[in-house]
Amino acid sequence: MYRISELAERVGLSRTTLLYYEKIGLIKGKRLENSYRMYSDKDLQRLKLIQQLQAGGLTLKECQACLDAKVDRELLQGRLKTLDDEIAQKQRSRNLLAALLGEGDTKAWHTEAGKSAPDAHLEWLIKQGFNEKEALRLKWLSKNMNEHDQYMADFMHVFNALDRWGPGSEEDTLRALGAVPFKPENILEIGCGRGIATTVLAQNTDAKITALDNETTALARMMERATQAGVADRIETVCASMTDIPLEKGQFDLIWAEGSAYVMGVNNALKQWRSLLSGNGVLVLSDMVWSVESPNPAIQEFLAGEYPDLTTAAVRIEQAKAAGYAVLDTFTMSKEAWDAYYTPLGERVSELETSMPDSAALNEIKREVALMTAYFGEVNYQLFILAKAK
Repeated sequence: MYRISELAERVGLSRTTLLYYEKIGLIKGKRLENSYRMYSDKDLQRLKLIQQLQAGGLTLKECQACLDAKVDRELLQGRLKTLDDEIAQKQRSRNLLAALLGEGDTKAWHTEAGKSAPDAHLEWLIKQGFNEKEALRLKWLSKNMNEHDQYMADFMHVFNALDRWGPGSEEDTLRALGAVPFKPENILEIGCGRGIATTVLAQNTDAKITALDNETTALARMMERATQAGVADRIETVCASMTDIPLEKGQFDLIWAEGSAYVMGVNNALKQWRSLLSGNGVLVLSDMVWSVESPNPAIQEFLAGEYPDLTTAAVRIEQAKAAGYAVLDTFTMSKEAWDAYYTPLGERVSELETSMPDSAALNEIKREVALMTAYFGEVNYQLFILAKAK
């Protein structure tokens, strides 16, 4: 027999708790003539069993039900599912913490954060010590803080040998330029890359062109191309981020952005770049869009991670209108524009496979080429010609 203080010590509970347990009928003490409460070994074992049931997530009431009657299987199955869910969540939390400490892959987290809170995600990356250029690249390319430097070195090794860094063609550029209802005099090209579209614009207008990119090697190649074409005298380069353009507002009658707006988010680009346009200015941009309502699961899953903001042309048009634009024209880029990018990129991947078999960047680019080639037509690039509305 045990006095209440002895029983409390045996099970690690307070005297007050045991008195409450007795009140609700979990244990049954026997009061002696001297007023002491005494408890049997049966009470001790019952308390230990209750503690084990509580460790499984059961409430006191549910513990009592399990002890006094047949086990409620439905109740236990519900508790088991809850526990499994909690364990899964804790495992995800552990994986994230381990990844942030350099012991795992942060790609899944960056993908989800980039989708649900893109601006806050970018700001957080910058606070971790990445400059804006590095943060944007990490957000859209490597998505792994701990392997970013090697990933980007491999990525640039692939692309430095290529002039075209996204789908496009001279014919599509000229078609979009033809939809601009005036002769532009002052063009800002945002994300000019290595200058393929820049040269086309310079050769087919008399405009002064400001070419902006945050990659110095791309700007150097763009000027080399422009010099060879004899149009370099009308081109000025600016090495800066598209999210913080250090240029006077309202001075450009045409902004051109082929395949670059996705870096900061198309909806953000529509809003932020509008102030750079003059009163009757036009914005021309291209963006990847879904071309079908139900794309193949393989391409859908891939692009959900690579471009979580991907949507349809119709949604982009509504976003443009909401941001203060009127749609002058829009059209889907040609298959030639698609092949002009993915064919040489696929050849470059094949060329490097032997020397870079373990490269995460190369393997992801290889997967992209295969999927985008196989499912062309379900996803494509769309050009939008948008006039600044008054």
